[in-house]
Amino acid sequence: MLNGRTSLRLAAALLAATIAPLPALAAGARVTISGEVIDTWCYFSGVMGPPDSVTGSAHHTCAMWCAAGGIPVGVLAEDGTVYMVMKWQDETGASGGGTILSVQSDSVTASGDLYERDGINYLVVADVVDNSGLVNQNHDDWGVVPPYAIPKSAKP
Repeated sequence: MLNGRTSLRLAAALLAATIAPLPALAAGARVTISGEVIDTWCYFSGVMGPPDSVTGSAHHTCAMWCAAGGIPVGVLAEDGTVYMVMKWQDETGASGGGTILSVQSDSVTASGDLYERDGINYLVVADVVDNSGLVNQNHDDWGVVPPYAIPKSAKP
């Protein structure tokens, strides 16, 4: 049986061993980002084509499908930096919510907290300062990506 002093030392050692490996939680830096709300899966994977083909009006329908299905959205900033959105305003997460679906492919200016880890930028959007809507009209350049995203109309 352990005496009181040994038990206290053992408990302190166990607590220190448990806490030591955990990284410190750093506060995010408050930022304002301007760019297009994108579908991160198609943008990074290249499954639907090059990055320019999976932005704007050409990829709008697919971007909504992906967000509705749980794929995290991102903001493609004007300088080409991608910010993975972890939370969007009052939504519970970064995919599938009504608000996030309504801003897919829109050009926005958002303020929030920026976190960076392993070279990836994470954004917790607190407020959308401006929403210019879907301004990247690139159907003439790319058609609809993927081409089956817009159903063919029924012939009478």
